[in-house]
Amino acid sequence: MRLTRRGLLVGAGVGGALLIAFPLLPRRHPVPLVAGKGEHVVDAFLKVGRIKGGKDCILTVAVPLCEMGQGITTLVAQIVADEAGADWRKVAVEAAPISPAYADPVLSAKWAPLWMPAFASLGADADSTLARLHAERGPLMATADGTALAAFEAPLREAGAALRAMMAQAAAAKWGVGWEECDTKDSFVSHGKKRLPFAELLDMAVDYDPPSVPVLRAEPPRDAPGQFPEGAPPRHPRLDLPAKVDGSFTFAGDVRLPGMVFAAIAHGPQGASVLSSYDKQAAAGVRGLVTVVKAKRWLAAVATGWHAADKAVRAMEPRFKADGPIADSEKVLVALDKALTKGDPIRLFSEGDPDALLAKPSLTARYDVEAAFHAPLETATATARVRDGKLELWIATQAPERARRAAARAADVARTDVIVYPMHAGGSFDARLDTRIAAEVATICKIVGKPVQLTYSRWQESLAGIPRTPLSAQLDGALSMDKTRVLGWRARLAVPATAFESGARLLYGWGVQQALDLQDQSDPMACEGAMPLYHIPEKAVDQVPLALRQPTARFRGQAHGYTAFFTESFIDELADAAGKEPLSFRVAMLEGEPRLVACLQGAGRLAQWGGGIEASGQGIACHQMELPTGGGAVRKGIIAVVATARQEAGVVRVERLSAYVDIGRIVNMSLARQQIEGGLMFGLAHAVGGASGYAKGRPLAGRLSQLGLPLLADCPKVDIAFADSNEDPFDPGELGMVAVAPAIANALFSATGVRFRRLPLISEGL
Repeated sequence: MRLTRRGLLVGAGVGGALLIAFPLLPRRHPVPLVAGKGEHVVDAFLKVGRIKGGKDCILTVAVPLCEMGQGITTLVAQIVADEAGADWRKVAVEAAPISPAYADPVLSAKWAPLWMPAFASLGADADSTLARLHAERGPLMATADGTALAAFEAPLREAGAALRAMMAQAAAAKWGVGWEECDTKDSFVSHGKKRLPFAELLDMAVDYDPPSVPVLRAEPPRDAPGQFPEGAPPRHPRLDLPAKVDGSFTFAGDVRLPGMVFAAIAHGPQGASVLSSYDKQAAAGVRGLVTVVKAKRWLAAVATGWHAADKAVRAMEPRFKADGPIADSEKVLVALDKALTKGDPIRLFSEGDPDALLAKPSLTARYDVEAAFHAPLETATATARVRDGKLELWIATQAPERARRAAARAADVARTDVIVYPMHAGGSFDARLDTRIAAEVATICKIVGKPVQLTYSRWQESLAGIPRTPLSAQLDGALSMDKTRVLGWRARLAVPATAFESGARLLYGWGVQQALDLQDQSDPMACEGAMPLYHIPEKAVDQVPLALRQPTARFRGQAHGYTAFFTESFIDELADAAGKEPLSFRVAMLEGEPRLVACLQGAGRLAQWGGGIEASGQGIACHQMELPTGGGAVRKGIIAVVATARQEAGVVRVERLSAYVDIGRIVNMSLARQQIEGGLMFGLAHAVGGASGYAKGRPLAGRLSQLGLPLLADCPKVDIAFADSNEDPFDPGELGMVAVAPAIANALFSATGVRFRRLPLISEGL
């Protein structure tokens, strides 16, 4: 390879990687990718090379996000491949290394209140330059809040466009035509009837500069509704699916290293507890035991196999004592009730002032939400090894840089001496934003001096995992004299500052006990989605901050998962009080919201909506999520759901879920449908189960079988339709679950005449 003005040599020790499109990469960052023999680095997201004797040109796309089953690996690769005009069968992926080149400025702006308290009121409207600088400085690499498309679609398209331009220039030079007249498809460059494969052009292409301003295709990637009917083969089959189906896929728990040992762990009760005693001699007789490792808040056994390690750690019967608050559901209920009835509310959002109207409200209702477990299928697992002075970490994590920091602190090494190999997660729902296991496995590895794999048992996943916050809300509404309109609305939420608390643990590495001190402050992010979109002249959202003294965490759907529940349930209650049909009651208050109206009407058509009349068993709900992306731009995701449900022997049975979804331009229809379907099932699971209380820090439901989750036989018929839209795409990952619970609750009212105001759905009258 030769150094030219067009590029620079990097990674020469592994075959010489040529950074082709260097102008596209911010010059203040080092090149993050390292090419293998015969590969060339195009930019931060793309490498290109040959395989099979040079006959095929393979694109390798770097994925800077955590694959948790949502298909982001396929989506990222598709965007590059479509823009480059590559054959999908010749596209590969690899996990992106930790680098500022993959920082997420959109997420940084959304989380501005967490890292920039002085600008808390700005939230996602925080200065974009500050947000980008913060994201790059971290770097903030995190998969959360559905920012993937907003943050990365543009640079991914630019990477594909750079390769397309260079291939076109090489072909044009051979044919004596203008490169702008050439096109690419299926890894061929064409001009009229002339065609040349990428593999033949690669050596010439690397000597060409891409345009300084990327020349993108006129049309961004888009799958139009109706173009790919349900059941039709997807245009871009998932890259990870074959290996996951045949069992050959490597998850974090499948990592095997020479000389590796296995660790099992015991944590103290949920909250602030320390290890007080254990019987080390009781583990001595366990066959395969290597050693025992103790820390302030946990005890681990290391053995030649995981089951031996688990047997040893249980045999030692570790005991813990409190050194701070311990989770207890009875105390939580008392605290929530006191806060809601006697606490001092803080007004977070308002349009007008409804307090005078609501001095004597037409309707008042209280809603309660229990703590909910993430319960991913794969429990937390991480593997660590020290080699050549470096600590290597194999881990499924939504925040690789934060995991690296946690491991570095625990092992007392520099961050730059920790290498993270991000693994795919077997589910997460934001559980893998918790980086404590990185510190635990690094500590064990340093003491044992061997490669070690730490895996949580299901009980430990439940015990140590931090749940979604419990909360209570009171909603007050005022109807007009003729009961045709809602004139006043107030939502009062007794909820801790769960976003600040979880943010402190993630962004600053605070301990569980330390972060609890943040709970009793106002937190707008903990109340997102509580301000209804309905045209109500006077409406407001108040928070009553309180210290639950029980740890809380981020959770799929975030605050929308509970604010949609009580907002859409209360709208139904107001419609019933006014004697109105629920769908038309909503539509009448949505002037100027055509996308939301279209979703409501679309869901009604799908479900053959009968008006939600008594004994029909049908209920409807809708919700909108927003993602500000800077410069006043806002991406919107909208969903309306009709549920058909009944109660049978005290058990909620959902027979059908019909969803109409507007997520703007759809990049991959198959993935969008999968995400909405998965979200609907997740919403169902947490409408009827998924919750647990605590007694003395121990979860009352620590096994999957105890969480009341629906079985396959309990899953309803599902109908999904998408709006045909050219709006900016919105990530559907969290949207699918938010409107399910209120739709089911409203359906149960039409079926039984009883209101269900608690999540999971438990009737006050039963």
